[in-house]
Amino acid sequence: MGEEVVPRRGAAYLGPTVQTASEDALRELLPPEVQKAALEAALREDLASGDLTSEHCIPERLSARGRLVAKQAGVIAGLPVFEGCLALCCQELKFEALVRDGERVSAGQLLARMAGDGQGLLVAERTALNFMQRMCGVATLTARFVELAAGRARILDTRKTTPGLRAFEKYAVRCGGGENHRFGLFDQAMLKENHFALCLASTEQGLASTEMAAEDSLQAVSARLREKLGPDTLMTVEARDEPEAQAAVRGGADIVLLDNMSSERMGEIIPGLHELAEQRGRSLEIEASGGIDEARVAEVAACGVDRISIGALTHSAAALDLSLYLEPAS
Repeated sequence: MGEEVVPRRGAAYLGPTVQTASEDALRELLPPEVQKAALEAALREDLASGDLTSEHCIPERLSARGRLVAKQAGVIAGLPVFEGCLALCCQELKFEALVRDGERVSAGQLLARMAGDGQGLLVAERTALNFMQRMCGVATLTARFVELAAGRARILDTRKTTPGLRAFEKYAVRCGGGENHRFGLFDQAMLKENHFALCLASTEQGLASTEMAAEDSLQAVSARLREKLGPDTLMTVEARDEPEAQAAVRGGADIVLLDNMSSERMGEIIPGLHELAEQRGRSLEIEASGGIDEARVAEVAACGVDRISIGALTHSAAALDLSLYLEPAS
C-alpha cells in the first residue's frame, strides 16, 4: 500500500483491489514497542498465574507445529502482530507467513505455518487470534466501503475505537484501503457541536449574546480557534446546514464536515463552499459523516465530497473467522 491509499476524486480508478499494506505503515502506527506492550498486557490478562490445562497435560518439551487458516473470505491485517504474540510465548519459534497484510484471501486459505513448543503455542493461541481476527474484520469492512466508494471519495476512520487498541485498528483500516483520520485530540483540531455549544455559552470568551446568529457564532469560534492554532495546523469544523458550512469556511476551516446531511443537499452546496474558499485563498476539503452505511456510501461518494468518515469501520466490524490448528511435530 502506498501513501495514497485511495485515488482522489478525478484520479484514474483501477478497481477495488486492496493494496498490500506497506512496512512504513506498520512502523508508523505499530512500532515494536507498541505491539509488545499491548500483547504483554493481553497475555497477562489471559494467563495470570498460569495455564491450568496445558501445564498439567502437555509435556514441557513437546514440539508442535501449526497452521493458521482463514475460515471465511476477507482482507488480512495483523499477521506480524500474530507472529509477535507467538514469539513472546514460544522458545525458538519458526514462522512462515504465506500472505501479507492487505491481501484478500478466500475461505479455507492457508495463511501461515509455524513451529515451536506446544505449551507456548497453546498459551499464545487465543490472544494472537483475538488481535488478528479483530484487525482482519476491520480491514475487511473497510475494503467493502472503499470498493463501494469506487475512488470517488476517500474512506476514513474516526476515534470510535476500542480503548487501548486504536493503533491496531487504525493500521487495519489502512490494510483495507482506507485512510486514517486524526489519531487523537493532539494531532488535529476538530470543532464539533459540543465544543460550539460550550463556547457559545461562555461569557469569558464573549460569546454569550443570544442576539448573535448561530452561523455568526460558529464563524467567530472557528476564527478564534484558527488564530490560536496558527495557519499550519489542520482544523475541521462540523456543520449541520449551508449557513454553518459557509461560516466554517469564513472562520478558516481546512475541512468542513457535513454532518447527517442528505447526498442531494451536499451536492447542491459543495460548489459554493469551494468557491468561497478560493475567494479566501485557502484550500478546502469536504467531508461527509453521520449514518453512512454500505447502502448509502456510493451515493454519498458521488455527490462531490472529498472524504467520508465512518465510525462503523472500527466500532461495528465483525471479527473475521480464523482458526489455528496444532499437531505434534514429527
